[in-house]
Amino acid sequence: MIDVNQFLSKTAAELPPSGIRKFFDVAAQMENVISLGVGEPDFITPWSIRDETIASIEEGYTSYTANPGLLELRQEISNYLKNRFNIEYDPKNQIIVTIGASQALDLAFRAILNPGEEVLIIEPAFVSYPALVTLAGGKPVQVGTKAENGFKVTPEQIEEALTPNTKAILICSPNNPTGTFLNKDDLTKIAEVAIKHNLVVITDEIYAELTYDEDYVSMASLPGMYERTITINGFSKAFAMTGWRLGYVAAPEALIQAMLKIHQYTTMCAPHMLQHGAIEALRNGKDQVEEMQRSYRRRRNYIVSSLNEIGLECHTPGGAFYVFPSIKNTGLTSQEFAEQLLKKERVAVVPGNAFGESGEGYIRCSYATSMEQLQEAIIRIDRFLKSLNVKQEQVAIEK
Repeated sequence: MIDVNQFLSKTAAELPPSGIRKFFDVAAQMENVISLGVGEPDFITPWSIRDETIASIEEGYTSYTANPGLLELRQEISNYLKNRFNIEYDPKNQIIVTIGASQALDLAFRAILNPGEEVLIIEPAFVSYPALVTLAGGKPVQVGTKAENGFKVTPEQIEEALTPNTKAILICSPNNPTGTFLNKDDLTKIAEVAIKHNLVVITDEIYAELTYDEDYVSMASLPGMYERTITINGFSKAFAMTGWRLGYVAAPEALIQAMLKIHQYTTMCAPHMLQHGAIEALRNGKDQVEEMQRSYRRRRNYIVSSLNEIGLECHTPGGAFYVFPSIKNTGLTSQEFAEQLLKKERVAVVPGNAFGESGEGYIRCSYATSMEQLQEAIIRIDRFLKSLNVKQEQVAIEK
């Protein structure tokens, strides 16, 4: 029999599987599981968005659109970015509608990277970032952050990681998995390093509408950053449209035109009818976004206080819908903790090391689920922690 593995590319063969999906494939086979794992809103896409999409299908909008997307949608995106974040992009030449924010990131990396060029990735970081850089022929360079600094990167850390091959910095604020929010002062410090060393900044702003304590500032709005920033965003998180797979990228025209060439050959365009739903989201979805934001804030406050009360130290995230509590006091690794919690108490969380080495000793919990589920999850996690303490005491006595 032929060994089919011989046909694989080295890159594909060595690419690790997602630390998130691999774990939850196991959880999906179990009953009575409370999932605090997958980063997906528990809200259904608002009805007006669904209704507009259904209407567009009934009206026959089932063909290709222009490669960069419907001009009407790009105009709405342009209006949104200007009104919300004070950054102006030409809808005709500086915006592409993509298949989710993930494709936008893929386009950005493939458009700017030459073989071996490096991208600094602030860790803990979403699992796909290093893989996307690798697939584009680049080299991901992880820059670890610490809980005592609120998981915020310092300019000194960035400069220490720089080499002659460094091309770009990738940031995500609010961050997945930590929920860390970078305010204007934080972003300005990163911008100063980028300008000093002539770097591109790719900013993943998919959680921009899910911030709770401070106003959001977009990197491209800062002095000197517009021409060196690639802005990534989408509809998944703010509008509860994860399964729609709609995102967008906005950047200086030369960068967008390079991305558009790749997009033309690999994707053609985002689905026509779904783009009509996105137009409706931007025009009339503000009230629903604010309602979801208020609900997430209440849940955030509950789960942070509850985790700290039961003995898992947890900082208060400024945005997104994740908490990243420390489990170091249990003596277990992140993987061991997540596996045992799932097996014994049927609560699914993501091991922190799935998000890079600096995530070891932590777990990611999503609070994008009902308050009832969160309350039951806390009861189960507390029971699990108490069982660990009993076992640890028994070991100490035996010694």
